[in-house]
Amino acid sequence: MRGQSEDMVQLLTPDGVRVEHDEFEFTGSTDDLVGYLHDMIIARRFDAEATALQRHGELGLWTPLIGQEAAQVGSAHALRPADVVFPSYREHAVAMVLGVPLTNMLSLFRGADFGIWEKLESFKNYQLVIGCQTLHATGYAMGLELDGAVGNDNDDDNAGVIVYHGDGATSQGDVSEAFVFAASYNAPVVFFCQNNQWAISEPLALQSRIPLNQRAEGFGFPGIQVDGNDVLAVKAVTDWAMARARSGEGPTFIEAFTYRMGAHTTSDDPTKYREREDEEAWKGRDPIARLSTYLRTLGAVDDAWFEAVEAEAKEYGASVRAEIPGLESVTMDKLFATVYREPTVALEAQRREYAEYAAGSGEEA
Repeated sequence: MRGQSEDMVQLLTPDGVRVEHDEFEFTGSTDDLVGYLHDMIIARRFDAEATALQRHGELGLWTPLIGQEAAQVGSAHALRPADVVFPSYREHAVAMVLGVPLTNMLSLFRGADFGIWEKLESFKNYQLVIGCQTLHATGYAMGLELDGAVGNDNDDDNAGVIVYHGDGATSQGDVSEAFVFAASYNAPVVFFCQNNQWAISEPLALQSRIPLNQRAEGFGFPGIQVDGNDVLAVKAVTDWAMARARSGEGPTFIEAFTYRMGAHTTSDDPTKYREREDEEAWKGRDPIARLSTYLRTLGAVDDAWFEAVEAEAKEYGASVRAEIPGLESVTMDKLFATVYREPTVALEAQRREYAEYAAGSGEEA
């Protein structure tokens, strides 16, 4: 496929056959893989429920992740509690694996809050401005290095940063600037690019003449392409990249070569710019079907297992729908109170100005 490197890391073929790689191997157990499959199935159910909620008018917008489950679940399982995640706006499965309340995403896309989330110390807010989270992540990673949280003899004391972005973000100036700073300061950051082939309606071919991972070489740090629909390979490559970051070896660029099986957002119609043949070809590379085939071959899962997970997913879907009535809108007073640790003169003036406006217009302050 266009954009796929000859040396793309793959450990499980689309047909569900385990293969070897000269440099990378999956060191987890079969039980781990069963857990990853479970996570991918539940994440896809959450995504489907949220999409349905948007269609019913309960959410203002939704950003589907369908097709990218392996890229997210595999990379998330490579992280440690001390590591910090800077997401874009589609990392629902990463959040799920890390125990971030999924009400965070529901409330954001419902418009009930503006990112007042739980677990912000390890999983930062979704970023809707394309690519700017790479600068935030790089700055945070530089701070970790200054704080002595990188390159310690006791590896348990070390931390790293991973930042998620799409292929379209690599065309943004912010991302190039982040690469420059990360390389110059040897920042402990992993740039995890989910190349899902489309920057909204623009194909990858219009953005780059070479595989995206090769861009990293020009900035002076390693870039690698991995089969983003192969959870084993994603886990192995992210393990390696995060180990480099934590040990003080600097930044890495991972291009997870995958496909956005759904729309860019629920306001998008991909039939206007994508060919049905292309979609059908990528369905044959589905990350869940691939791992299911492999684990069935091993005898690690069977029909009874899938029936149990499907029942769990159905119950989980009902719990997602049940969260909507309890989502309360955040007032502007609370937003003003949480901008800074200590209020500033300028912010207080803005708060008073807004309060006067709200009082005159009848809006809730």
